[in-house]
Amino acid sequence: LYKTWVRTSAMRSPQERNTRLENMSWRIWNLARKKKQIEGEEASRSSKKRLEREKARRDAAADLSEDLSDGEKGEHINESSIHAESTRGHMPRIGSTDAIDVWANQHKDKKLYIVLVSIHGLIRGENMELGRDSDTGGQVKYVVELARALGETPGVYRVDLLTRQISAPDVDWSYGEPTEMLSPRNSENLGDDMGESSGAYIVRIPFGPREKYIPKEQLWPHIQEFVDGALVHIMQMSKVLGEQVGNGQPVWPVVIHGHYADAGDSAALLSGALNVPMVFTGHSLGRDKLEQLLKQGRQTRDEVNATYKIMRRIEAEELCLDASEIVITSTRQEIDKQWGLYNGFDVIMERKLRARIKRGVSCYGREMPRMVPIPPGMEFSHIVPHDVDLDSEEANEVGSDSPDPPVWADIMRFFSNPRKPMILALARPDPKKNITTLVKAFGEHHELRNLANLTLIMGNRDVIDEMSSTNGAVLTSVLKLIDKYDLYGQVAYPKHHKQSEVPDIYRLAARTKGVFINCAYIEPFGLTLIEAAAYGLPMVATQNGGPVDIHRVLDNGILVDPHNQNDIAEALYRLVSDKQLWAKCRQNGLDNIHRFSWPEHCKNYLSRVGTLKSRHPRWQKSDDATEVSETDSRGDSLRDIHDISLNLKISLDSEKSGSMSKYGRSSTSDRRNLEDAVQKFSEAVSAGTKDESGEKAGATTGSNKWPSLRRRKHIVVIAVDSVQDADLVQIIKNIFQASNKEKSSGALGFVLSTSRAASEIHPLLTSGGIEITDFDAFICSSGSDLCYPSSNSEDMLSPAELPFMIDLDYHSQIQYRWGGEGLRKTLIRWAAEKNSESGKEAVVEDDECSSTYCISFKVKNTEAVPPVKDLRKTMRIQALRCHVLYSHDGSKLNFIPVLASRSQALRYLYIRWGVELSNMTVVVGESGDTDYEGLLGGVQKTIILKGSFNSAPNQLHAARNYSLEDVVSFDKPGIASVDGYAPDILKSALQQFGALQG
Repeated sequence: LYKTWVRTSAMRSPQERNTRLENMSWRIWNLARKKKQIEGEEASRSSKKRLEREKARRDAAADLSEDLSDGEKGEHINESSIHAESTRGHMPRIGSTDAIDVWANQHKDKKLYIVLVSIHGLIRGENMELGRDSDTGGQVKYVVELARALGETPGVYRVDLLTRQISAPDVDWSYGEPTEMLSPRNSENLGDDMGESSGAYIVRIPFGPREKYIPKEQLWPHIQEFVDGALVHIMQMSKVLGEQVGNGQPVWPVVIHGHYADAGDSAALLSGALNVPMVFTGHSLGRDKLEQLLKQGRQTRDEVNATYKIMRRIEAEELCLDASEIVITSTRQEIDKQWGLYNGFDVIMERKLRARIKRGVSCYGREMPRMVPIPPGMEFSHIVPHDVDLDSEEANEVGSDSPDPPVWADIMRFFSNPRKPMILALARPDPKKNITTLVKAFGEHHELRNLANLTLIMGNRDVIDEMSSTNGAVLTSVLKLIDKYDLYGQVAYPKHHKQSEVPDIYRLAARTKGVFINCAYIEPFGLTLIEAAAYGLPMVATQNGGPVDIHRVLDNGILVDPHNQNDIAEALYRLVSDKQLWAKCRQNGLDNIHRFSWPEHCKNYLSRVGTLKSRHPRWQKSDDATEVSETDSRGDSLRDIHDISLNLKISLDSEKSGSMSKYGRSSTSDRRNLEDAVQKFSEAVSAGTKDESGEKAGATTGSNKWPSLRRRKHIVVIAVDSVQDADLVQIIKNIFQASNKEKSSGALGFVLSTSRAASEIHPLLTSGGIEITDFDAFICSSGSDLCYPSSNSEDMLSPAELPFMIDLDYHSQIQYRWGGEGLRKTLIRWAAEKNSESGKEAVVEDDECSSTYCISFKVKNTEAVPPVKDLRKTMRIQALRCHVLYSHDGSKLNFIPVLASRSQALRYLYIRWGVELSNMTVVVGESGDTDYEGLLGGVQKTIILKGSFNSAPNQLHAARNYSLEDVVSFDKPGIASVDGYAPDILKSALQQFGALQG
């Protein structure tokens, strides 16, 4: 409109000018109408969301208030207990070297293994290219320094920072190195017992396009591939560390810590696969970004989602709330203002749950992550701030005779009077950093212009036209403003700087008695504010986000409204014009800066991690667990079964009052039956060892077929959901026919993966003439049960005499945050409400298909039940953590543990039996159940069966907030589509992926 107005004003013809002006008026009217329409839609959406949350919270509050008195309901708990106990009460802050030494001596005997995950941006230990793009910013520096600091902390043996391996021609070769050791900053803090693999490392996992550096928005389809690669590394490293410091037993990570939504999604899947506690740090949250962009009015919700994949990001952050035991924030403002926007977190609900836990009262299956504010850390040992002579007109450092760093000359060359105080801004040219408002504030305040210079360190650039459109637009706007206000000789904007030169830039600003400014619209961390304070720079900072807490501790500057240009200019003018105020703020910062040291941060971090209940895989794996041989002996099988028997006994003995039957109800008869069955199972295999027939491993049948997965060179997983039962049976038969040679030799194994319960699988297969023992394993009930075939009737655990053995170790892996009876109670009430609303039976509980870790419902009227995204929202608002899945046709609805799924069950087969994920081929239809997308990603191969036999999916589970392409990369080499399921077609596809010999 502005460009049109300029052109119109220059027209000489009045008639043509009036016509153009009339057209502009209509455009403005249409834009105003569209804006009003969008605002109305947003208001309607917000109102609906508020009503949904209020209803769900009331339902949850009703359950939680049943057995608490008014004084126990948690509404009046002291604020300090809302998110965490007082750090001071738990462990004193480090304020001196003596305190650090005392704490170190108390923890030096521990051998902790910590895994950090940060997958986007360019990450390396030295000469970080901060500001190169929007993905390589403060988070990159934070995670690298956190890994380095944790590696130097007493009690921590090894830290792995997992990221993406990039071998692209447009980035440095160092980002393609598989491993990089982070050199310690303070080698004197390291103990004498450091081992061969100890320390902090950057471990780069190859995933996504092999020779292309892509932005974080394009990484989402490749998350599963990263998880599989990271899982292999952690398994190998746990074994190596076990040999070094674990007395031969694997040393599992004490925690897996995800940074940002993409890494948090990955960490959740790794945590679920390994049964290891998860910690999450959001850095910048999707819902907050969405709210900010919509308020600006430049883009609609759909446009924002298309640009930033914001809905996929928000869903990943919701999953992090489901899976994380601790969420680390930099400030309390982040807890209240940002995390409060999510369905999975509510401050009042957390207060109530915290009160109940402290009093030992049941939470009815409800869980809430623990929000812990820990300020970001920094290394201060190498910083020696110089004294400054306040009366010196030249404002030089007292006693400083060293030559000036080269970067000083690069900056000073811009200034006509380089002796004036320097206002320093250090931020990439991103719109949210609000650099243009800073330049306007400086340009329009004449007293400030006369008194100070402005330095803008806006990352590194070569040619503006080669920058991203967003960053290039900001930089262009800055240059235009410099020209508009004629700021030549008063503003510096160098093109290049090294990360190692940043301290010298801070020193230069301090030498000139300058001020550091961060006027971003919202600043999650504010790490640069801490760095500047360490060099003696007062600050002017945004009042939104992390700077509020930093200012509360340091008291070294002024907070401003980033939207108020005059507020910014006046704050800067006050600090550079008032020498006494400047000196006071400088000294306050230097006196309190130790509270943001890395030792302090790591101590607080480890004290929180230390409160988590230790979780890890619970079985006793034999040394050859990951080896695959063609002729494993019956003795190996016996050892496996003895391991299983032992773990079953441990699992049973660990229950407080007998074993748990469906929904957690105690059943001593079930316990006795399980113990008897396992004893018979072990005796049967023991008897089998006396037979020295030397038969092939692949030909063994009966009970010792359970561990036969170890011997398979390749596994075919049949997970076709989109066909009728008759077609599924025929597909299975055709796959068996196509792979008859490898099947008979024992090189090829088969797994059936389905939403059906074990009680439904047996009649389906037997009616089609398929033997149960043709399969090595069955992933049942959408991934909540893992069963193995048993041809011995004495081994059958089910009252219906089904020929399956249930893997109880798998249940121990997925039981995290399972709501059990409390969840079932809520679901029964929900089903009753839906039946009442529809006036007839729309959804009923399916007792026959429900089990300990699966609550199943039959859907009789698909129009009366909400889509899966709404059901997930309802569960999260009530703090019930579960995985909600519809079957392909919408007739079945399963609620299973939050980190259970069919794709996670495949990862369990790798962890438990050493079945390589890259040696799996998954056969699926054109569409599938709600968890269909998880079967398409990862390092396994995927065959998609296309044809008219595929039925259209019900919209109940297809209605996600993001497209399938945001989750799955259909261009990856491991995915192939075939027409039909004839034996020759299947054989060709399996040969293509190496499952069959050519």
